[in-house]
Amino acid sequence: GNISFSCLEPQVVPVTFLSSSSYLALPGTSGQDEVFISFQFRTWNKEGLLLSSKLHQASGGFLLYLSDGKVKISLHKPGKALSDITAGAGLNNGQWHSVSFSAKRNHISIIVDNDVTSSAHASIPLQIYSGDPFYFGGCPSSGNISECNTSFGGFQGCMRLISIGNKAVDMISVQQNVFGNFSDLQIDLCGIIDRCLPNYCEHGGECSQSWNSFYCNCANTGYKGATCHYPIYEQSCEAYKHRGNTSGFYNIDSDGSGPLGPFLVYCNMTDMTWTIIQHNNTNLTRVKSANRENPHTVFFKYSASLDQLQATINHAEHCEQELAYHCKKSRLLDKPDGMPLSWWIGRTNETQTYWGGSLPAVQKCACGLEGSCIDSQHYCNCDADRDEWTNDTGFLSYKEHLPVTEIVITDTNRPNSEAAYKLGPLLCRGDRTFWNSASFNTETSYLHFPTFHGELSADVSFFFKTTASSGVFLENLGIQDFIRIELYSPSEVIFSFDVGNGPSEVTVQSLTSLNDNQWHYVKAERNIKEASLQVDQLPQSSHSAPPDGHIRLQLNSQLFVGGTASRQKGFLGCIRSLQLNGMALDLEERAKITPGVEPGCPGHCSSYGNLCHNGGKCREKYSGFSCDCTFSAYAGPFCKKGKHISAYFGTGTSVTYNFQEYYTLAKNSSSHASSFYADMTLNREAITFAFRTTRTPSLLLYVSSFYKEYLSVILTRNGDLQIRYKLDGHQNPDVFGINIKSMADGQLQHVKINREEEMLFVEVNQNERMKFILSSGTEFNAIKSLTLGKILENSDIDEETMKANSQGFIGCLSSVQFNHIAPLKAALHHSSSAPVVVKGRFTESNCGTLTGADSTSSETTHSFADHSGPIDEGEPLANAIRSDSAIIGGVIAVVIFILLCITAIAIRIYKQKSIYSKNETKGSENEDSAESALKSELSMQNTANENQKEYFF
Repeated sequence: GNISFSCLEPQVVPVTFLSSSSYLALPGTSGQDEVFISFQFRTWNKEGLLLSSKLHQASGGFLLYLSDGKVKISLHKPGKALSDITAGAGLNNGQWHSVSFSAKRNHISIIVDNDVTSSAHASIPLQIYSGDPFYFGGCPSSGNISECNTSFGGFQGCMRLISIGNKAVDMISVQQNVFGNFSDLQIDLCGIIDRCLPNYCEHGGECSQSWNSFYCNCANTGYKGATCHYPIYEQSCEAYKHRGNTSGFYNIDSDGSGPLGPFLVYCNMTDMTWTIIQHNNTNLTRVKSANRENPHTVFFKYSASLDQLQATINHAEHCEQELAYHCKKSRLLDKPDGMPLSWWIGRTNETQTYWGGSLPAVQKCACGLEGSCIDSQHYCNCDADRDEWTNDTGFLSYKEHLPVTEIVITDTNRPNSEAAYKLGPLLCRGDRTFWNSASFNTETSYLHFPTFHGELSADVSFFFKTTASSGVFLENLGIQDFIRIELYSPSEVIFSFDVGNGPSEVTVQSLTSLNDNQWHYVKAERNIKEASLQVDQLPQSSHSAPPDGHIRLQLNSQLFVGGTASRQKGFLGCIRSLQLNGMALDLEERAKITPGVEPGCPGHCSSYGNLCHNGGKCREKYSGFSCDCTFSAYAGPFCKKGKHISAYFGTGTSVTYNFQEYYTLAKNSSSHASSFYADMTLNREAITFAFRTTRTPSLLLYVSSFYKEYLSVILTRNGDLQIRYKLDGHQNPDVFGINIKSMADGQLQHVKINREEEMLFVEVNQNERMKFILSSGTEFNAIKSLTLGKILENSDIDEETMKANSQGFIGCLSSVQFNHIAPLKAALHHSSSAPVVVKGRFTESNCGTLTGADSTSSETTHSFADHSGPIDEGEPLANAIRSDSAIIGGVIAVVIFILLCITAIAIRIYKQKSIYSKNETKGSENEDSAESALKSELSMQNTANENQKEYFF
């Protein structure tokens, strides 16, 4: 037939709308009662005008536009909108999309991508005729064309295959000015740019873009900033601690802005900060029937990747992991220099044959180093190969081999041979990079390090303190590029840089001086989108990156820290914790070999001392500081954790805390003695305590002075709380009664007393605070001592206080605090160093936390939970009882305790033997039951061994 061996493709001529002022005007077909327009477009912008026209023979017009990535059509007449319909979604994805718009008489419809499900239809109360020009992408800037004056601006993108009235528009004719007119168009080319390829959003940030720029969505990445570069989490538990955080679970990012992501750890905030990282097998696991041909192999998976663990370990001052190996006829090393029978593997993937408590490369256990193995011919207890349970247990602490990732056991295949192992969590202490610092003592001294060359982004963070008014913190130079951060004035920090398009600056102004010899934090970042600078908690300052700069930094010189290459404007002061793109620079090591620079910076308490609360004292350490809570009623790393220190007071018990030594008064007994006690004159007090008792009247608290002034807090005979202030030796005391209910009901009562000059505020059991006015004075002069319980010295007190003092106080006192002094804590835990005197029966107790039913107990109870890692166990109880009767009672108690222990051990051995024999007949059980049985057997073996030693002695 009539065949032509060719295929003529229709010519497709795209057009690019380069700016928001671009437009394409095409004439309509006049006189028709039907309008049909179709075209294809692609764009990255969510908004923009696609098409507009005036309604022929009527006032008003219609708009076809993009809004939030959807196509919308709006018909309007002056003063009101007639219709507004929507079709499609997500059309700003840079792909080609087709749009068909038709209007006939009073019906309009729109179809997107030829998909009927992405179409919309509507009826309108007017007739539409064609004839007026159609404006694609925008409108002319001259003239008054109100139909396309919109708030969302012109279209930026590409169009093609434009058809009006089912007739394709010849864009070449438009280009030749034969048909229609246009402005700022690029015809026969689609100039759209994919700004997300390559993706400059870091750490998994989601890239989106407009015509001119790209944007990064950093949600759920753990990072922030224009390119998701900077971490939102701290690098270590040490950093969290020095923000004032207490123990708990935290995400840490061990390499900062580096490629490794954040992960969850437990931070145990004690005097030393411990990072605890768990793995998937913490149970005591029994092993049988393993040999060289069929070994028992176990793999440990941690809550972080090995790269994340390595970064954490490298930052830490010390890391350790407890490995316990229990054995019965199961050897570890066989012969001292022979082939190992069991081994473990660390993150370096190397076989290790030393065990807990030993050192690398010696092929020994802890007892082998100490010379305490049960068989002196072997270096491990298990190698004695005895038919009874023993163990080799200890901490592995060689950082390069941690954590343990695999254990292999091969010697449990002989008769009556078995083993059990338990691996603890990885424990790391401190952060050697957080306090790594150097002191710059001359303006010409500096340290130098490798450069940023070739990096996509650059971030620098550090702390500084100085008394100088200016100086360069760091500088990095290239042939054209440079980066510099400097203290420009006492209150201004400048981040200046040039990445090939001219110098730029970002500045942060502080309302207070930064040269106050306090630590201040600086963070600067430059990426391809912006440069930013932050100082302390001041608002971040940022500038958009100028166009046409280098994408990657071209800095090929050394990084100078504390000065410049020209040795001008050097920095005088301290810099610490310097990090470049998440990598810590070792300032101290470099300072050791650099003239004019010294490693380390003293004086951390001047900046961090405010973290020590409730009377805690800041103590300087080489690497940081600690809070001494000795004389605070609180404990914890910042003296904020209430320990509810409680004590039981017997009949006649007295605890006296002396503010001034008695001999001071003897040296000067004149009427001018107050001059010696000016520092002990108070015009305000803050007192808190809790108590429980059933005895009335009772003296709860008494504060005396070297004059006839005093404060007493008592329970009256009917159980009312009464506060008696005598601040003038020549007047009767002010008496304030709290008549809520009888407070001698055996329940725990909480009392807060605050005085501010003549104003007295009292709060009982968190009820509404009561207000009283003192009339006897405003100054408590030359205070001498504070007494809990019975007053033993001669005191000039009123009759009611004397009645209450007749039996003192019998019951429980808890959490006593007078301003910043904690007398109970001083008496119980620091009696040898604190100025405190204790008389009578006085015993630490948990009575401050027990319910009323348990309030009669006065015994000291200590309970220790099975924590995964070191915990702050406080200090041992100091015995404050000095009387002979107490010593005799203690001896009797010890004898009774020993007899009870012997009885309990005998009963336990009998029960555990019975349980073990039953477990042996049951066969296989679930994992928890197996572990429990194994623990019982190990406990029974240890108990039996202990009993044998006791019988021998």
